[in-house]
Amino acid sequence: MATPLPSHASVVVIGGGIMGCSTLYHLAKMGVTDAILLERNKLTSGTTWHSAAQVRALRHSQNLTRMIQYSVDLYSQLEEETGQNVGWIQKGSLSIATNPDRLIHVKRQEALAHAYGIDASSVSAEEAKERWPLMNADDVLGAVWSPDDGRVSPSDVCAALVKAAKRLGAKIFEDTGVTGILTENGRVKGVETTQGTVMCDSIALCTGLWSRELGAMAGAEVPALACEHFYLLTKPIDGIVGNTPTLSDHDNHLYIRDDSGGLLVGCFEPMGKPIAPGVLDESFEFGLLGEDWDHFEPMMMNALHRLPALETAEVKMLLNGPESFTPDGTFMLGETAETKGLFLGCGMNSVGIASGGGAGMNLAHCIVEGRTAYDLTEADAKRFAPVFNNIDHLMARAPEILGTHYDIAFPGKQLSTARNLRALPLEAEYKAAGAHMGQFYGWERPLYFGKTAEPAMTFAQPDWFEQVRDEVTAAHASAAIFDASSFGKIEVQGPDAEAFLLKTCAGFMGRAPGSVIYTSVLNERGTFESDITAQRIATDHYRLFVGTNAIKRDLSWFQSHSEGFDVTLTDSTEDYAVLGLMGPEAARIVTECGAPELNTLGYFKVGPAHIAGKHVRAARLSYVGEAGWEITMKAENASAVYAALIAAGAKPAGLFAQSSMRIEKGFCAMGHELDSDVSPVETGLDFATRKKGGFIGAEALAKRRADGGVSHIVSLKLDDESAVPLGHEPIYRNGKIVGQTSSCAFGYRVGKPIALGHIQDTLEDGARVQVDIARKLFDATITLGPLFDPDGLRMKA
Repeated sequence: MATPLPSHASVVVIGGGIMGCSTLYHLAKMGVTDAILLERNKLTSGTTWHSAAQVRALRHSQNLTRMIQYSVDLYSQLEEETGQNVGWIQKGSLSIATNPDRLIHVKRQEALAHAYGIDASSVSAEEAKERWPLMNADDVLGAVWSPDDGRVSPSDVCAALVKAAKRLGAKIFEDTGVTGILTENGRVKGVETTQGTVMCDSIALCTGLWSRELGAMAGAEVPALACEHFYLLTKPIDGIVGNTPTLSDHDNHLYIRDDSGGLLVGCFEPMGKPIAPGVLDESFEFGLLGEDWDHFEPMMMNALHRLPALETAEVKMLLNGPESFTPDGTFMLGETAETKGLFLGCGMNSVGIASGGGAGMNLAHCIVEGRTAYDLTEADAKRFAPVFNNIDHLMARAPEILGTHYDIAFPGKQLSTARNLRALPLEAEYKAAGAHMGQFYGWERPLYFGKTAEPAMTFAQPDWFEQVRDEVTAAHASAAIFDASSFGKIEVQGPDAEAFLLKTCAGFMGRAPGSVIYTSVLNERGTFESDITAQRIATDHYRLFVGTNAIKRDLSWFQSHSEGFDVTLTDSTEDYAVLGLMGPEAARIVTECGAPELNTLGYFKVGPAHIAGKHVRAARLSYVGEAGWEITMKAENASAVYAALIAAGAKPAGLFAQSSMRIEKGFCAMGHELDSDVSPVETGLDFATRKKGGFIGAEALAKRRADGGVSHIVSLKLDDESAVPLGHEPIYRNGKIVGQTSSCAFGYRVGKPIALGHIQDTLEDGARVQVDIARKLFDATITLGPLFDPDGLRMKA
């Protein structure tokens, strides 16, 4: 007789693949022993069972790498814990390069591996051939060898996770489909299933291919879509003895390894095949899609070139299994913005097995502790603009994301599909000025102006180098306009506005109306949730300016802490345009445009004016180190204001120029220098926090001060003008890694490549270090503070 569903469970995990099983295991480990898992069919019957199950540790960020390293450790010890063999095979991986740019790419990865404590080393084409004798190495220029990578048996890993979870009291219910999710006042309260209803406090949605539809049951946006994913299996062939390393031939879009004495040849082709919603229904259990040899043929030709033995190999099958992809190629993890208590662990982008152990741990941590174990903002479930949940946009974007898995990580590279989703108020003017656009949270933002052709992708000096120089020169010598309209704007209004912000923000929020306040937003650990700028418009009205990508996350965070305060929070992002007018000619320009009173505004003050006859509110501050204002106006008035500023001599400038100038000034940015692993103490921003406390995270911040915490952020100036640092490069001193770059650019005002970085040890001002760019060391000098105008005299003039 089947075990009946409980009437209540603290957490209901939906989905019995690697993410669901891992999340259940870790919930049970963390003491949530009444958690249950619901699987519509049988465990692993969705995507997990047909995974190629590669576990490669290195990812583009330290914490994503750390997460997979956790998976490796978990998989290797599960057998001892449970007695269940998980099929862990650790034979390493070999990444080959067949063109100079790929060689730079893999050498950058090797450098990154060293920074993250992963064993990786460059090998010659001859050495690569020795490790993979069946490979045609005639066109191979070099390779990187990673000995600790491996693979597992997906079904066996899940069986071990479930076995351990059951021992701790968790329960599994197969053949139990979810038919509805119950919510009340924007929070989950239960799950309706084919076997009855279970009330619950939280839901972990780990439903892979079907996550978008399940999320919609709870009113949440889950932008993920399935694509077809192919790999070829052959019967045994001569030359395959035992297990081989995984061979990555990314220039040909291939990954290759042994399988039962034969070969497994998989691909991430440049443009995949999307699967429309509804094609994969509840009957899709341990299912595959039809072989499509026409689609696979270009990849087969690549494989025949790399592996001549394939010409005589007998094909076992061309496996076509669906995988789910997100709009940016990273999975979704954490609580949704729309529905409290609904947590996502889905959209795994074909790295579910590698990520599953660590991602399941972090999801369980998020449910139990209210946060991930370490910063995973790049995977935050709240990071996507609502526009990306549109099915047409997903059908266009997901196939491209599949192909980008093996792209070369060129700086400035942009996706080509699902573009022009959100236009800035000045889009027409920017296009007329030759703007090259980049997509951020759906917005098209100008990266630089004066574009005459599509820029070539390169690791050397970029095609836009001189255009950006001209824009920086304009801001430094005359005046430039930087568009900040895409920044999120949150209106905080009501009698408790000040009290609410004193609680939720660490800055000096009690300043008088007419003030501008920079503030960190901290969590209970005293680390960053966000950093924002607030304008106090009236006693009962503040306008908060948050990062372009952060509006959904930050608005949700403030809303979740508003209980007990008489305030209303409103997203006004699209109501207003914001233009930063910066440079020594800015004062003359605003006078000529009808707003001379702005010249009497003090630094970090905000006031009303009229430009071109249009009402504006200008804030005296600078993100680029030159004097000026950030001018806010109704979106419909942006064209008139912009035209007046341009007619008076200002020039448009893009995001690349802004970033260069920000780094020269040593200004930190979320996602680069700032995240939820660091506090204002370690990032040199403690000066902007209230020492008397009274805000979320104040006690933890005080403890960091008392423990002697100091800033670890430094500026670097490289000696060699031809060096092109991109970020995440290891920093060496005396042959030892002492830190890593975070933001990089060419500093046009200082005449050298520059970076901000985190340093583990305390280094003196002027210390000499080396920066590892693709395994070539470039000499650099440490500066404790800004590289340009350290006293801030220009921007306060």
